[in-house]
Amino acid sequence: MIFDGHGDIWTDVTLKRSKDKKDIIRNMHLDRFRKGNMIGGIFVIWVDPPYDKNPQARTLEIIEHMSTEIMENQDIIKIVKNTKDFDQALSQEKLAVIIGMEGLSGIGDRINLINALYLFGVRHMSLTWNEENLLATGARGNPDRGLTQKGIEAVKLMEKLGVIIDLSHANDKTFWDIYENTEGIIIASHSNARALCNVARNLSDEQIKAIAEREGLVGLNSFNEFIHLDRDKQDIHHLVNHLDHMVEVAGIDHVGFGFDFFHYLKTDTIDSFVENVNIGTKGFETIEKIPDLINILETRGYTKEDIEKISYKNYYRIIREVLG
Repeated sequence: MIFDGHGDIWTDVTLKRSKDKKDIIRNMHLDRFRKGNMIGGIFVIWVDPPYDKNPQARTLEIIEHMSTEIMENQDIIKIVKNTKDFDQALSQEKLAVIIGMEGLSGIGDRINLINALYLFGVRHMSLTWNEENLLATGARGNPDRGLTQKGIEAVKLMEKLGVIIDLSHANDKTFWDIYENTEGIIIASHSNARALCNVARNLSDEQIKAIAEREGLVGLNSFNEFIHLDRDKQDIHHLVNHLDHMVEVAGIDHVGFGFDFFHYLKTDTIDSFVENVNIGTKGFETIEKIPDLINILETRGYTKEDIEKISYKNYYRIIREVLG
């Protein structure tokens, strides 16, 4: 069983439903999920380029289309707000979906809207995508800027409510500001090791250790540009090297999957930050290739229990401890 800690599915739902298509998950994704033995994941509300010029409007648009998709497909989707919901999703053979927020630019500095998002069902949040906003600073922002005072208030409220706090996309200063202003579990849902690929979106060993010390996890990201600076080495084997490294640094209990597949988007949305939208990770282009990844883990000596922890058990523990 595979739990994918990061997917841009709601973006795809929004793009296609805005063109009068329906049942996007059923018709465009479900078969791939089943071939990859995926039981669920964190599907994020992401203010995608070029719609980031008006993040509030885009956030509402995504919520509208996402809500309609969920209401019309309750036979295959179970929204997870707590451990009981996750267990029910598995027993009912539905996708166990956590609604996440990849960045909070859409709320501006209106911190109390986090309460509204929580009541709506959101159980995962990061403060930024790559941008600077009124709360925090993303990977492409000013390296000397981190959390704002409102950002500090935001993470404290998220922790109080029982929301999974995600540090992927935060710049280094924001990462450490969040670390210093929280006490519980923190994760980086879709980030790799900077020691193997030195890009801003990956994590230093010190950051990986900090997440592990707080009982969180780092989710392995399949995006080719985060695997190796040499394009010829952006393949499934070098991807697994990141997993090996993170397990060595953090321990087997603190690594998961956050694949960040977006091959299904291929629009202006990803043109703005992807060097070549036609190039993926060789040998691991879609979630259907999960069996190949698992085979490599087995050949590298990972036990059945190790693989289960990485695949879903580590996330399940965090769902139990954070969401209740």
